[in-house]
Amino acid sequence: MSFLMLYFDNTGKTLDVPIIVIYLAQMRKILVAMSGGVDSSVAAALLKEQGHDVSGAYMKNWINEPNIIGNCPWQEDIEDASAVAKEIKIDFEIVNLMQEYKDRVVKYLIDGYAEGITPNPDVMCNREMKFGVLLDYALENGFEAIATGHYCQKLASNDSSEILEGADPNKDQSYFLALLNQEQIDRSEFPIGHLIKSDVRNEAKRFRLPNFKKKDSQGICFIGEVKMSDFLDAHLPQKPGEIISLDGKLLGEHRGLHYYTLGQRKGIRVPSNTPNKAYVVVEKRINTNQLVIALEEPNTPLLYAEGAKICQLSFTSTPLKESRVIQARPRYRAPRVDIKYTPEESAHGMIATIQFSRPQRALAPGQICAFYDGQKLLGGGIFQEIFHA
Repeated sequence: MSFLMLYFDNTGKTLDVPIIVIYLAQMRKILVAMSGGVDSSVAAALLKEQGHDVSGAYMKNWINEPNIIGNCPWQEDIEDASAVAKEIKIDFEIVNLMQEYKDRVVKYLIDGYAEGITPNPDVMCNREMKFGVLLDYALENGFEAIATGHYCQKLASNDSSEILEGADPNKDQSYFLALLNQEQIDRSEFPIGHLIKSDVRNEAKRFRLPNFKKKDSQGICFIGEVKMSDFLDAHLPQKPGEIISLDGKLLGEHRGLHYYTLGQRKGIRVPSNTPNKAYVVVEKRINTNQLVIALEEPNTPLLYAEGAKICQLSFTSTPLKESRVIQARPRYRAPRVDIKYTPEESAHGMIATIQFSRPQRALAPGQICAFYDGQKLLGGGIFQEIFHA
């Protein structure tokens, strides 16, 4: 069985991509990563309706820690995912990946903050867990692919598989898949990427899913509704230091540099004596343990970036080995911006220097930069150094 599937955006227009089609040429045995939420539940139901051999799996990566204030509703999520699986008549299992999650994601998160950078656990969770450990588990147990409830789309041809932005501009999650490789994409399906959120809710009602009214989850990937500051309190000691101005004037004391991010306005606890202007974090000096703040203005020093150096490059298909103009998304929900991309070889592999067509606010080492060609995700990397305007 084969058929043609055209993908549309929420205006009804076909996507602006070089190859229109493709996908699904044959039925596959697919393991769906079911979180207990509506998105992954609808993904499983749609695949089952299309005729695939579908099973569901809940990734148990975390349980509530007694010394962290917050809520990790894993038990409720398991019950919801199990109820959905029963309703659509698919097998369901719980896969315990707690140790792998601790080794691959939690350690990365804690080490990053300890080093003064800004890690992205959601991107790393996708690469290392969903499309890493869980995919390996699926292949070892006879499945041909895994599926998730990500709002992105897959474009497959004879030569490669590409990731496109989701049709819902308010929910597009392609940014979080920027560090996936071609093998991971080949073995993945994104059944709801052509839908907008309201349509996903309607599909949940159509399938009579018991969780169709469930709110979207918030918080750290697979940890739950936990404030990052509370999470860091439990894993890193406080290390107080000076809060200073750009000219070195002492303005206050901070609890530890890992509690702050570049561009942060709230929580600095240093009042401004200038009407209608607030202090913003512009630098974290690791060597001296000093937090540098300044009044935010259109030309505040160190706040805006004109370019950056990107390391740990990863490409969804063909590596970008030549200079060219592409687009970048320097953070989730940031609009795509034109960049001049210039790669070079280093002692640690290929790195790239990028120049933004317009300055970008509050970029930080450790954050993820995703690369695009229009709606097509090309890959991404990690900000290593920021060049200020």
